Amino acid sequence: MDPTRPESFNHRSERLSTGRTYHFVDQIPTNYIPGSTPTLLCLHGFPDLWYGWRYQIGPWTRKGYRTVVPDMLGYGQTDMPFDATQYSTKMLCNDLVALLDLLGVSKAIVVGHDWGSYTAGRFALWHPDRLLALVMMSVPYTPPSLNYMPVEGVVSRYQDFGYQAYFATHSSTADIDPKVSYLLQILYRKSDGVMPWTKPGEMKNLLINEREVTDCLLNHKELEYYVSQFSRGVLGPLSYYRTAKVRYEEEKGDN
Repeated sequence: MDPTRPESFNHRSERLSTGRTYHFVDQIPTNYIPGSTPTLLCLHGFPDLWYGWRYQIGPWTRKGYRTVVPDMLGYGQTDMPFDATQYSTKMLCNDLVALLDLLGVSKAIVVGHDWGSYTAGRFALWHPDRLLALVMMSVPYTPPSLNYMPVEGVVSRYQDFGYQAYFATHSSTADIDPKVSYLLQILYRKSDGVMPWTKPGEMKNLLINEREVTDCLLNHKELEYYVSQFSRGVLGPLSYYRTAKVRYEEEKGDN
């Protein structure tokens, strides 16, 4: 299995009981025993795809795990609703339960990174009976908020979240759509402070005043695949940043 070649993996697209169609990789080990072999459910973040787990899928499967890796809602070949409320974390978790149901998996080891980590934490909160173990990377678990704080309020306290306020604006979609390749090169590069983008105004400034990126961590074929999968636009992926209020409302009962 060549991890850089998407065709090396077992791809599926299925309509779930929630009504939404998900694309996912379903890699099954040779010694698979239904109801006995543990399943890993891997959730990516922004701006990623199932492909972000490409180097882990093979080794985990060879270790005997069934490895299920979806394109999250709005990404790749998975459905992309236009309404940002459709990306609420509770709805995403319901989709993931429906995916496990489709696969006949009663409990999974849920592994999340970035937005996938936030979703994994909420999966544990709302569906503990479907959880065998939980792995959260880059974003720690945070309990439901007692009070609503818009993203602008968060940025006023933590300036490095400035990019989130920008992504939460609808104008960012129009800014980024024609420059997806450039955005990916900015975000998939070494973090050395040469091209800062996290504080208010920095990301928009980079998009307006493009600078050459010489140290992207993706090779040409990898970048080409990412760009092809974002060809529908970034409305779906950016919608996650526009769910602060709906997430607060759906979590109020869990405070």
